[in-house]
Parts: sequence; structure tokens; C-alpha cells
Amino acid sequence: MNYVIIDDIIKNALLEDKVHDDITTESITSLDSKAEIDLISKENGKICGLNVFSRVFEILGDVDINFIKKEGELVRKGEIIAKLTGCTRVLLSGERVALNLLQRMSGIATAAYEASEILKEYGIKIFDTRKTTPGLRYLEKYSVLTGGGFNHRFDLSDMAMVKDNHILAAGSIKKAVELIRTIHPFIKKIEVETESLEQVKEAIEAKADIIMLDNMEDELLKECINYINGRAIIEVSGNMDEKRLQNLKKFKIDYVSMGKLTHSVKALDISMKNLKILK
Repeated sequence: MNYVIIDDIIKNALLEDKVHDDITTESITSLDSKAEIDLISKENGKICGLNVFSRVFEILGDVDINFIKKEGELVRKGEIIAKLTGCTRVLLSGERVALNLLQRMSGIATAAYEASEILKEYGIKIFDTRKTTPGLRYLEKYSVLTGGGFNHRFDLSDMAMVKDNHILAAGSIKKAVELIRTIHPFIKKIEVETESLEQVKEAIEAKADIIMLDNMEDELLKECINYINGRAIIEVSGNMDEKRLQNLKKFKIDYVSMGKLTHSVKALDISMKNLKILK
């Protein structure tokens, strides 16, 4: 993991929470107070972000963490993930920031794992999107990988992706692809988002590398897949849930992209509990 990026994220979060001006903790604990506390999963899921969690306390200082669970491991409700020992003030003041990051990353990893498990035996891969929380993309895309999913574009420079507004800006799919090929003749792949068979035909004619079939009903989806017939990589997208993923098993596609993995995921419920003062 890139700790330069991680440290920037953590330090901004600590600054936002004003951890060095914790009125409650500083009023009730002494500087030399020591304590121990458990990190506990309150529901089933896949744990992700343990290094980020521990880095919060490394930055704040004077805390030792004994991890019982490993990164990417499945955890069950009630299981202890780690035991922390150290400065009481650091444990209490850093708790919220550390948990916020760990819970979100674990929620994303869990969602990616559950989606991937549905389709992996059919050779269909689950991809994320750029619909990420501003400033947290690095952590969120790492979480997708930890859960068993794959990363789509990390940023706009990774590949060309022609969407509806790009088509309108260029005048047509063919024109958009031609303009991109003029600047990037072979280095970058080109993906085209389509919503109809006519657009799929135009994308094939333009020799797009990847064709996204977006928000299509089964009949149209089947028709478009048959027309592509191996001439481009096929991505399916649009309002993916468990029922829809189950339905996609019958289609010959390469991957499914899911914006909800990052833009509306439910955080995994994890808590720091059972504080015990040692000194």
C-alpha cells in the first residue's frame, strides 16, 4: 500500500476530527493512563483496512495492536479482530477515525466479495467504477481488490471511455473513436458505452476495444451479445443487485461494473469495546 497517500488521508481525517482537542477524553483521563480494548466485528463480512486502522494509531503514537484476524479474512459477528493496548487518550481520541476507515473499507470488500462469488464460476469478473468518495478512491479501489473484485479505470488517464455526452460532443461514436485513435493510435484502449443495438453496431464498426451494454433488458442484451460475437470485450452495467447478477449467469459476457460497490455501500459494523484501564 502507498503510505504517502494513506497518511495524507488519515492526517486530514484526524485534523477534521480535532483529535488533539478532545474535550471529553482530556477531561477524564491523565496523560500517563494506559488501557486495553478489543476490536470486535458486530456482523459477518470480509475484513479490509487493517493496515490503515493501525496506521491511525501509529501516527498518534503509543499503541500496540495484536491482530487476531488477517487482511481479507472473513469474520463473523462477535469475533475479536484485534486487541489494542496503549495510551488511553490515544485509544479514545483516535477511535472514530480509525473505525470510520476500517468500516467503510470492510463494507466495500464485503460487497465486492458477495458479488464476485455469484459470478466467478462463470468466468465473469466484477469491476468497480470511478463513483468513489472524493479523496478516498485509493482506499476504496484497494478494498474492491481485497474483496475479490477488479479495478476499472483508476482515473481519466487510464483509458478512453466514450459515454453519452462524449458522443454528443464528438457528433457520433465513430467520430469520437476516430479522434481518440488519432491522438492515441495504439497505447490506450477505447471503451464505448451503448444503450441500443444501433450504437453497438456503430461501436463495432469503429473497432472499439470494449463495449459497455448499459441498462439493457434481457432480450436486447442477448441480441447485442450475439451481434458482438467476440469482436470486442463485453461489459454489462446498470443498477446491479443480487437478483440481476444471478440473471447474468446465462449470458456470455466478460465483466460487470458496479458503481454501488463504492458510491452507496453499507459500512461493516465494527466497534472498539471492553475498555479496561491498566494504569
